[in-house]
Amino acid sequence: MNDLDFLETSGDGAIGRVWLDRPPVNAVNQQMYEELRLLFGSLTDHLPAARVVVLCGAGRHFCAGNDVRDFQTMDPGNAPERMRLVREAFWALYDSPVPVIAAVHGAALGTGLALAASCDVVVAADSASFGLPEITVGVMGGAKHLSRLVPQSLVRLLHLTGDPMPAQEFAHYGGVVDVVPDDHLLDKADELAARMTRHSPAALRFAKRSLNAIEYLDLKNGYEFEQGLSSELSGYADAKEAADAFVQRRPPHYTGH
Repeated sequence: MNDLDFLETSGDGAIGRVWLDRPPVNAVNQQMYEELRLLFGSLTDHLPAARVVVLCGAGRHFCAGNDVRDFQTMDPGNAPERMRLVREAFWALYDSPVPVIAAVHGAALGTGLALAASCDVVVAADSASFGLPEITVGVMGGAKHLSRLVPQSLVRLLHLTGDPMPAQEFAHYGGVVDVVPDDHLLDKADELAARMTRHSPAALRFAKRSLNAIEYLDLKNGYEFEQGLSSELSGYADAKEAADAFVQRRPPHYTGH
């Protein structure tokens, strides 16, 4: 898929970027969901060297939500197929083989919030706001995604009111890891990405796989799963290199194998 209409990729090194680019507010329609599904489902084809990806929005907003015009033509007959595509787009992002950092400025509403919450880490600009306006346009969705970021009481407040919340207040509840001036947003995202890319590419892939698998497991089953991955990772040269470098007090030299 080389002819993306609403997504752009950039970067040929360890940190790659995916840009949401559907003016004027990056509202997502069915074609854009399909592009998200395909791009993140085959991420290494588009950003082969990337160990971490930053998801950001072109223009004034990260993503102001689903294109409301889609809801005008939705009915019980066509909704299941449309909703399946939406789910698959979110799952492709969530299941990305490498960590994804959402760099949010302007609006992250509805689908925009769900996209951010499908990432591993969220950093926000001063201009950012987060909300679930679905109830105002006659649909449901996004509350479960939001529950990955903030407590249930806030999920219910935002879902039942439909009102957005400024990034600074959202951060108070743990929804984002940092709020920075708008002109520092991508620098901050790259800084966080660099703290991840200094580790083994193999270990990063294992860590992402582990975090997704254990997120909703209980303590005993989750830890047993992690131990299993440690066993599998021990067969990689990078695992031995990490231990050797630590013991020998030298920088590691990873190959990804």
